[in-house]
Amino acid sequence: MNITITKPPSGGTVKAIASKSQAHRLLICAALSDTETYVECAETSDDIDATVKCLQSLGADIRRDSDGFTVMPVPVADDKKTLDCGESGSTLRFLLPICCALGATVDFHMKGRLPERPMSPLLSELTAHGCTLDGVGGSPLICKGQLTSGEFNLPGNVSSQFISGLLFALPLLQGDSRINIHGKTESKPYIDMTLDALKIFGIEVESGDGYYAIKGGQKYCAPGIVSVEGDWSNAAFWLCAGAIGRGMTVTGLNLSSNQGDMAVVRLLERFGAVVTYGNDCVTIEPAHLRGIRIDAEDTPDLVPILAAVASVAEGETVIYNAERLRIKESDRLRAVTETLCALGADITETQDGLIINGKKSLRGGTVSSFGDHRIAMTAAIASIRCNDLVAINGAEAVDKSYPGFWRDFTTLGGEVTEG
Repeated sequence: MNITITKPPSGGTVKAIASKSQAHRLLICAALSDTETYVECAETSDDIDATVKCLQSLGADIRRDSDGFTVMPVPVADDKKTLDCGESGSTLRFLLPICCALGATVDFHMKGRLPERPMSPLLSELTAHGCTLDGVGGSPLICKGQLTSGEFNLPGNVSSQFISGLLFALPLLQGDSRINIHGKTESKPYIDMTLDALKIFGIEVESGDGYYAIKGGQKYCAPGIVSVEGDWSNAAFWLCAGAIGRGMTVTGLNLSSNQGDMAVVRLLERFGAVVTYGNDCVTIEPAHLRGIRIDAEDTPDLVPILAAVASVAEGETVIYNAERLRIKESDRLRAVTETLCALGADITETQDGLIINGKKSLRGGTVSSFGDHRIAMTAAIASIRCNDLVAINGAEAVDKSYPGFWRDFTTLGGEVTEG
Protein backbone atom coordinates (compact mmCIF):
# COMPACT_ATOMS: atom_id res chain seq x y z
CA MET A 1 0.00 0.00 0.00
CA ASN A 2 1.38 3.38 -1.05
CA ILE A 3 -0.02 6.46 0.67
CA THR A 4 0.42 10.21 0.47
CA ILE A 5 0.03 12.31 3.59
CA THR A 6 -1.93 15.37 2.51
CA LYS A 7 -2.27 16.74 6.03
CA PRO A 8 -0.23 15.80 9.13
CA PRO A 9 -1.91 15.21 12.51
CA SER A 10 -2.76 18.40 14.38
CA GLY A 11 -2.59 17.08 17.96
CA GLY A 12 -5.04 15.68 20.45
CA THR A 13 -5.46 12.58 22.59
CA VAL A 14 -4.90 8.95 21.67
CA LYS A 15 -5.07 5.75 23.71
CA ALA A 16 -1.97 3.55 23.78
CA ILE A 17 -2.40 0.16 22.17
CA ALA A 18 -1.55 -3.04 24.05
CA SER A 19 2.15 -3.74 24.50
CA LYS A 20 3.34 -6.19 21.88
CA SER A 21 6.34 -7.15 24.02
CA GLN A 22 4.24 -7.90 27.09
CA ALA A 23 1.55 -9.69 25.08
CA HIS A 24 4.11 -12.17 23.71
CA ARG A 25 5.29 -12.94 27.22
CA LEU A 26 1.90 -13.30 28.92
CA LEU A 27 0.46 -15.44 26.12
CA ILE A 28 3.44 -17.80 26.26
CA CYS A 29 3.25 -18.11 30.04
CA ALA A 30 -0.49 -18.76 29.81
CA ALA A 31 0.07 -21.51 27.24
CA LEU A 32 2.58 -23.21 29.57
CA SER A 33 0.31 -23.00 32.61
CA ASP A 34 -1.72 -25.57 34.48
CA THR A 35 -5.17 -24.26 33.54
CA GLU A 36 -7.08 -21.54 31.68
CA THR A 37 -5.92 -17.91 31.66
CA TYR A 38 -7.66 -14.87 30.23
CA VAL A 39 -5.18 -12.38 28.78
CA GLU A 40 -6.77 -8.94 28.49
CA CYS A 41 -5.40 -7.45 25.25
CA ALA A 42 -7.73 -5.25 23.27
CA GLU A 43 -5.47 -4.90 20.22
CA THR A 44 -3.46 -7.37 18.23
CA SER A 45 -0.87 -7.17 15.44
CA ASP A 46 0.96 -9.40 12.98
CA ASP A 47 3.62 -10.24 15.58
CA ILE A 48 1.16 -11.03 18.36
CA ASP A 49 -0.89 -13.11 15.92
CA ALA A 50 2.26 -15.05 14.99
CA THR A 51 2.81 -16.03 18.62
CA VAL A 52 -0.85 -17.00 19.02
CA LYS A 53 -0.83 -19.15 15.88
CA CYS A 54 2.41 -20.87 16.90
CA LEU A 55 1.03 -21.66 20.37
CA GLN A 56 -2.11 -23.02 18.72
CA SER A 57 0.06 -25.19 16.46
CA LEU A 58 1.71 -26.57 19.59
CA GLY A 59 -1.74 -27.56 20.82
CA ALA A 60 -2.91 -24.64 22.96
CA ASP A 61 -6.59 -23.76 22.61
CA ILE A 62 -6.64 -19.96 22.21
CA ARG A 63 -9.83 -18.07 21.49
CA ARG A 64 -10.00 -14.34 20.82
CA ASP A 65 -12.79 -11.92 21.64
CA SER A 66 -12.89 -8.13 21.46
CA ASP A 67 -11.13 -7.69 24.81
CA GLY A 68 -8.44 -10.37 24.73
CA PHE A 69 -7.54 -14.06 24.58
CA THR A 70 -8.77 -17.12 26.47
CA VAL A 71 -5.81 -19.50 26.65
CA MET A 72 -5.98 -23.20 27.47
CA PRO A 73 -2.47 -24.60 27.93
CA VAL A 74 -0.36 -26.71 25.58
CA PRO A 75 -0.74 -30.47 26.16
CA VAL A 76 2.21 -32.86 25.82
CA ALA A 77 3.90 -32.18 22.48
CA ASP A 78 4.17 -35.76 21.20
CA ASP A 79 4.30 -35.43 17.41
CA LYS A 80 5.91 -33.20 14.80
CA LYS A 81 4.69 -29.61 14.72
CA THR A 82 4.96 -26.81 12.17
CA LEU A 83 5.16 -23.27 13.52
CA ASP A 84 4.97 -20.18 11.29
CA CYS A 85 6.74 -17.27 13.01
CA GLY A 86 6.18 -14.83 10.16
CA GLU A 87 8.66 -12.00 10.66
CA SER A 88 8.45 -12.05 14.47
CA GLY A 89 11.88 -12.43 16.06
CA SER A 90 10.34 -12.61 19.53
CA THR A 91 8.12 -15.50 18.50
CA LEU A 92 11.02 -17.52 17.11
CA ARG A 93 13.56 -16.77 19.83
CA PHE A 94 11.11 -17.37 22.68
CA LEU A 95 9.47 -20.52 21.34
CA LEU A 96 12.55 -22.33 20.04
CA PRO A 97 14.02 -23.01 23.52
CA ILE A 98 10.56 -23.83 24.83
CA CYS A 99 9.99 -26.44 22.13
CA CYS A 100 13.41 -27.91 22.94
CA ALA A 101 12.45 -28.07 26.62
CA LEU A 102 9.19 -29.83 25.69
CA GLY A 103 11.15 -32.34 23.60
CA ALA A 104 9.09 -31.48 20.54
CA THR A 105 10.15 -31.91 16.92
CA VAL A 106 9.26 -28.63 15.26
CA ASP A 107 9.67 -26.97 11.86
CA PHE A 108 9.98 -23.21 12.36
CA HIS A 109 8.99 -21.27 9.24
CA MET A 110 10.04 -17.63 8.82
CA LYS A 111 9.52 -14.74 6.42
CA GLY A 112 11.32 -11.56 5.43
CA ARG A 113 14.72 -10.95 7.01
CA LEU A 114 14.03 -13.17 10.01
CA PRO A 115 16.05 -16.18 8.74
CA GLU A 116 19.06 -13.85 8.36
CA ARG A 117 18.92 -12.39 11.85
CA PRO A 118 21.50 -13.65 14.39
CA MET A 119 20.69 -16.91 16.17
CA SER A 120 24.06 -18.66 16.53
CA PRO A 121 24.72 -17.93 20.25
CA LEU A 122 21.36 -19.45 21.21
CA LEU A 123 21.60 -22.32 18.73
CA SER A 124 25.05 -23.26 20.04
CA GLU A 125 23.73 -23.53 23.59
CA LEU A 126 20.72 -25.58 22.54
CA THR A 127 22.87 -28.06 20.60
CA ALA A 128 25.33 -28.25 23.50
CA HIS A 129 22.43 -29.32 25.73
CA GLY A 130 20.98 -32.21 23.77
CA CYS A 131 19.14 -30.73 20.80
CA THR A 132 19.66 -31.11 17.04
CA LEU A 133 19.04 -28.14 14.75
CA ASP A 134 18.82 -28.47 10.96
CA GLY A 135 18.37 -25.80 8.30
CA VAL A 136 20.23 -23.11 10.23
CA GLY A 137 20.30 -19.82 8.32
CA GLY A 138 17.20 -20.61 6.29
CA SER A 139 13.57 -21.57 6.60
CA PRO A 140 12.43 -23.91 7.96
CA LEU A 141 14.66 -24.31 10.99
CA ILE A 142 14.05 -27.80 12.41
CA CYS A 143 14.62 -28.62 16.08
CA LYS A 144 14.70 -32.14 17.54
CA GLY A 145 15.72 -33.71 20.81
CA GLN A 146 15.33 -33.02 24.51
CA LEU A 147 16.94 -29.99 26.11
CA THR A 148 18.94 -30.81 29.23
CA SER A 149 19.55 -28.55 32.20
CA GLY A 150 22.90 -27.12 33.24
CA GLU A 151 25.11 -24.11 32.52
CA PHE A 152 24.21 -21.87 29.59
CA ASN A 153 26.52 -19.12 28.33
CA LEU A 154 25.31 -16.20 26.24
CA PRO A 155 26.72 -12.84 25.15
CA GLY A 156 24.87 -9.84 26.52
CA ASN A 157 25.21 -7.67 23.43
CA VAL A 158 23.49 -9.65 20.65
CA SER A 159 19.85 -10.13 21.67
CA SER A 160 18.08 -10.09 25.02
CA GLN A 161 15.52 -12.41 23.39
CA PHE A 162 17.99 -15.32 23.66
CA ILE A 163 18.05 -14.86 27.42
CA SER A 164 14.27 -14.49 27.65
CA GLY A 165 13.73 -17.63 25.59
CA LEU A 166 15.85 -19.68 27.98
CA LEU A 167 14.17 -18.08 31.00
CA PHE A 168 10.82 -19.36 29.71
CA ALA A 169 12.17 -22.83 28.93
CA LEU A 170 14.51 -23.80 31.76
CA PRO A 171 11.91 -23.95 34.59
CA LEU A 172 10.24 -26.78 32.63
CA LEU A 173 13.31 -29.04 32.97
CA GLN A 174 13.84 -31.33 35.95
CA GLY A 175 17.36 -30.18 36.77
CA ASP A 176 18.57 -26.76 37.88
CA SER A 177 20.11 -24.37 35.36
CA ARG A 178 22.11 -21.19 35.24
CA ILE A 179 22.42 -18.61 32.46
CA ASN A 180 25.77 -16.82 32.49
CA ILE A 181 25.86 -13.51 30.63
CA HIS A 182 29.21 -12.50 29.18
CA GLY A 183 29.82 -8.79 28.69
CA LYS A 184 27.38 -5.99 29.35
CA THR A 185 23.71 -6.89 28.98
CA GLU A 186 21.98 -4.65 26.45
CA SER A 187 18.19 -4.16 26.30
CA LYS A 188 17.99 -5.34 29.90
CA PRO A 189 14.50 -3.81 30.40
CA TYR A 190 13.15 -6.49 28.05
CA ILE A 191 14.63 -9.21 30.28
CA ASP A 192 13.02 -7.50 33.27
CA MET A 193 9.68 -7.71 31.44
CA THR A 194 10.21 -11.46 31.04
CA LEU A 195 11.00 -11.83 34.74
CA ASP A 196 7.83 -9.88 35.59
CA ALA A 197 5.72 -12.20 33.43
CA LEU A 198 7.32 -15.30 34.96
CA LYS A 199 6.64 -13.98 38.46
CA ILE A 200 2.96 -13.46 37.66
CA PHE A 201 2.77 -17.16 36.72
CA GLY A 202 4.62 -18.37 39.82
CA ILE A 203 8.05 -18.99 38.29
CA GLU A 204 11.02 -18.02 40.46
CA VAL A 205 14.35 -16.87 39.03
CA GLU A 206 17.36 -15.76 41.03
CA SER A 207 19.31 -12.98 39.35
CA GLY A 208 22.71 -11.58 40.16
CA ASP A 209 25.62 -9.81 38.55
CA GLY A 210 25.88 -11.47 35.14
CA TYR A 211 23.75 -14.54 35.80
CA TYR A 212 20.24 -15.96 36.21
CA ALA A 213 19.71 -19.11 38.27
CA ILE A 214 16.61 -21.22 37.56
CA LYS A 215 15.36 -24.09 39.66
CA GLY A 216 14.09 -27.04 37.63
CA GLY A 217 10.76 -28.76 38.08
CA GLN A 218 8.76 -25.55 38.42
CA LYS A 219 5.14 -25.24 37.33
CA TYR A 220 3.52 -22.31 35.58
CA CYS A 221 0.43 -21.46 37.64
CA ALA A 222 -2.40 -19.60 35.88
CA PRO A 223 -3.39 -16.39 37.70
CA GLY A 224 -6.88 -16.39 36.16
CA ILE A 225 -6.83 -12.99 34.48
CA VAL A 226 -3.84 -10.89 33.41
CA SER A 227 -3.80 -7.55 31.61
CA VAL A 228 -1.43 -6.34 28.92
CA GLU A 229 -0.41 -2.77 29.67
CA GLY A 230 -0.16 0.06 27.16
CA ASP A 231 2.72 0.00 24.69
CA TRP A 232 5.38 2.66 25.30
CA SER A 233 7.22 1.71 22.11
CA ASN A 234 4.34 2.71 19.87
CA ALA A 235 3.16 5.53 22.16
CA ALA A 236 6.58 7.06 21.53
CA PHE A 237 5.54 8.00 17.99
CA TRP A 238 2.64 10.14 19.24
CA LEU A 239 4.66 11.61 22.11
CA CYS A 240 7.38 12.64 19.66
CA ALA A 241 4.66 14.06 17.41
CA GLY A 242 3.65 16.24 20.33
CA ALA A 243 7.19 17.51 20.73
CA ILE A 244 7.55 18.62 17.09
CA GLY A 245 3.92 19.53 16.44
CA ARG A 246 1.07 21.00 18.45
CA GLY A 247 1.00 18.81 21.54
CA MET A 248 -0.18 15.27 22.13
CA THR A 249 -1.62 13.26 25.03
CA VAL A 250 -1.32 9.48 25.19
CA THR A 251 -3.56 7.67 27.70
CA GLY A 252 -3.60 4.06 28.93
CA LEU A 253 0.05 4.05 30.00
CA ASN A 254 1.62 2.51 33.10
CA LEU A 255 3.88 5.20 34.53
CA SER A 256 5.67 2.56 36.64
CA SER A 257 6.26 0.22 33.70
CA ASN A 258 9.40 -1.84 33.21
CA GLN A 259 9.17 -1.22 29.47
CA GLY A 260 12.48 0.34 28.50
CA ASP A 261 10.90 2.62 25.90
CA MET A 262 9.23 4.61 28.67
CA ALA A 263 12.58 6.45 28.49
CA VAL A 264 11.15 8.40 25.55
CA VAL A 265 9.61 10.86 28.03
CA ARG A 266 12.92 11.56 29.75
CA LEU A 267 14.64 11.96 26.38
CA LEU A 268 12.00 14.39 25.10
CA GLU A 269 12.45 16.43 28.28
CA ARG A 270 16.17 16.56 27.54
CA PHE A 271 15.41 17.79 24.01
CA GLY A 272 13.44 20.60 25.67
CA ALA A 273 9.83 19.48 25.23
CA VAL A 274 7.26 20.24 27.94
CA VAL A 275 6.05 17.12 29.76
CA THR A 276 2.93 16.80 31.93
CA TYR A 277 1.98 13.58 33.74
CA GLY A 278 -1.50 12.33 34.61
CA ASN A 279 -2.67 9.17 36.39
CA ASP A 280 -2.27 6.97 33.32
CA CYS A 281 -1.25 9.47 30.67
CA VAL A 282 1.50 11.75 29.45
CA THR A 283 1.15 15.01 27.55
CA ILE A 284 4.03 16.31 25.45
CA GLU A 285 3.95 19.87 24.17
CA PRO A 286 6.43 21.57 21.86
CA ALA A 287 9.08 24.02 22.97
CA HIS A 288 12.47 25.10 21.68
CA LEU A 289 14.23 21.78 21.00
CA ARG A 290 18.00 21.39 21.19
CA GLY A 291 20.17 18.47 20.15
CA ILE A 292 21.37 15.96 22.76
CA ARG A 293 23.48 12.81 23.06
CA ILE A 294 21.49 9.55 23.21
CA ASP A 295 22.85 6.20 24.40
CA ALA A 296 20.53 3.71 22.64
CA GLU A 297 21.91 0.60 24.35
CA ASP A 298 18.68 -0.19 26.23
CA THR A 299 16.20 1.52 23.90
CA PRO A 300 17.14 0.73 20.28
CA ASP A 301 13.52 0.77 19.07
CA LEU A 302 13.28 4.48 19.89
CA VAL A 303 16.09 5.44 17.53
CA PRO A 304 14.03 5.98 14.34
CA ILE A 305 11.49 8.35 15.87
CA LEU A 306 14.06 10.14 18.05
CA ALA A 307 16.07 10.72 14.87
CA ALA A 308 13.02 12.46 13.42
CA VAL A 309 12.82 14.72 16.48
CA ALA A 310 16.55 15.43 16.26
CA SER A 311 16.23 16.39 12.60
CA VAL A 312 14.25 19.49 13.62
CA ALA A 313 16.04 20.24 16.92
CA GLU A 314 18.62 23.05 16.98
CA GLY A 315 22.21 21.87 16.89
CA GLU A 316 23.73 18.41 16.81
CA THR A 317 22.29 15.15 18.14
CA VAL A 318 24.50 12.08 18.44
CA ILE A 319 22.93 8.63 18.80
CA TYR A 320 25.31 5.79 19.70
CA ASN A 321 25.35 2.15 20.92
CA ALA A 322 22.73 1.29 18.30
CA GLU A 323 24.64 -1.11 16.04
CA ARG A 324 22.09 -3.89 16.68
CA LEU A 325 19.61 -1.91 14.61
CA ARG A 326 21.38 -3.20 11.52
CA ILE A 327 19.83 -6.63 12.09
CA LYS A 328 16.18 -5.66 12.57
CA GLU A 329 13.38 -5.83 9.98
CA SER A 330 15.66 -3.54 7.97
CA ASP A 331 19.13 -2.17 8.54
CA ARG A 332 17.49 0.55 10.59
CA LEU A 333 20.48 2.86 10.80
CA ARG A 334 20.68 2.93 7.01
CA ALA A 335 16.90 3.02 6.57
CA VAL A 336 16.50 5.93 8.99
CA THR A 337 19.31 7.82 7.28
CA GLU A 338 17.94 7.32 3.77
CA THR A 339 14.35 8.04 4.81
CA LEU A 340 14.98 11.27 6.69
CA CYS A 341 17.58 12.47 4.19
CA ALA A 342 14.99 11.97 1.43
CA LEU A 343 12.71 14.28 3.43
CA GLY A 344 15.47 16.91 3.70
CA ALA A 345 17.18 16.08 7.00
CA ASP A 346 20.95 16.34 7.59
CA ILE A 347 22.06 12.93 8.90
CA THR A 348 25.34 11.07 8.85
CA GLU A 349 25.37 7.34 9.51
CA THR A 350 28.10 5.93 11.77
CA GLN A 351 28.97 2.33 12.53
CA ASP A 352 26.86 2.26 15.69
CA GLY A 353 24.56 5.24 15.35
CA LEU A 354 23.69 8.55 13.77
CA ILE A 355 24.88 12.16 13.79
CA ILE A 356 22.04 14.58 13.07
CA ASN A 357 22.24 18.34 12.49
CA GLY A 358 18.82 19.82 13.08
CA LYS A 359 16.96 22.17 10.74
CA LYS A 360 13.94 24.39 11.30
CA SER A 361 11.89 22.31 8.89
CA LEU A 362 12.16 19.47 6.40
CA ARG A 363 11.37 19.43 2.70
CA GLY A 364 9.08 16.41 2.21
CA GLY A 365 9.20 13.85 -0.57
CA THR A 366 8.71 10.17 -1.34
CA VAL A 367 10.21 7.45 0.85
CA SER A 368 10.12 3.67 1.24
CA SER A 369 9.12 1.93 4.45
CA PHE A 370 11.85 -0.66 3.77
CA GLY A 371 9.18 -3.16 4.88
CA ASP A 372 9.78 -1.91 8.44
CA HIS A 373 6.93 -0.76 10.65
CA ARG A 374 9.06 1.72 12.61
CA ILE A 375 10.40 3.36 9.47
CA ALA A 376 6.89 3.86 8.06
CA MET A 377 5.65 5.42 11.30
CA THR A 378 8.75 7.61 11.60
CA ALA A 379 8.18 9.05 8.12
CA ALA A 380 4.54 9.69 8.98
CA ILE A 381 5.40 11.67 12.12
CA ALA A 382 8.20 13.54 10.34
CA SER A 383 5.56 14.87 7.92
CA ILE A 384 4.48 17.26 10.70
CA ARG A 385 7.55 19.38 9.99
CA CYS A 386 7.69 18.95 6.20
CA ASN A 387 6.87 21.84 3.88
CA ASP A 388 5.68 19.58 1.05
CA LEU A 389 3.71 16.35 0.86
CA VAL A 390 5.15 13.08 2.15
CA ALA A 391 4.50 9.85 0.24
CA ILE A 392 5.29 6.47 1.83
CA ASN A 393 5.61 3.33 -0.26
CA GLY A 394 4.86 0.11 1.62
CA ALA A 395 2.86 1.88 4.32
CA GLU A 396 1.17 -1.41 5.31
CA ALA A 397 4.40 -2.32 7.16
CA VAL A 398 2.78 -0.79 10.26
CA ASP A 399 0.63 -3.94 10.57
CA LYS A 400 3.55 -5.76 12.17
CA SER A 401 3.08 -3.91 15.44
CA TYR A 402 0.32 -1.30 15.02
CA PRO A 403 -2.39 -2.13 12.47
CA GLY A 404 -4.51 0.80 13.67
CA PHE A 405 -1.78 3.39 13.14
CA TRP A 406 -3.30 5.04 10.07
CA ARG A 407 -6.75 5.05 11.71
CA ASP A 408 -5.33 6.88 14.74
CA PHE A 409 -3.31 9.15 12.44
CA THR A 410 -6.51 10.38 10.81
CA THR A 411 -8.41 10.57 14.12
CA LEU A 412 -5.74 13.02 15.28
CA GLY A 413 -6.38 15.28 12.31
CA GLY A 414 -4.12 13.75 9.67
CA GLU A 415 -5.28 13.03 6.14
CA VAL A 416 -3.93 10.38 3.76
CA THR A 417 -4.74 9.18 0.27
CA GLU A 418 -3.91 5.81 -1.23
CA GLY A 419 -2.30 5.24 -4.57
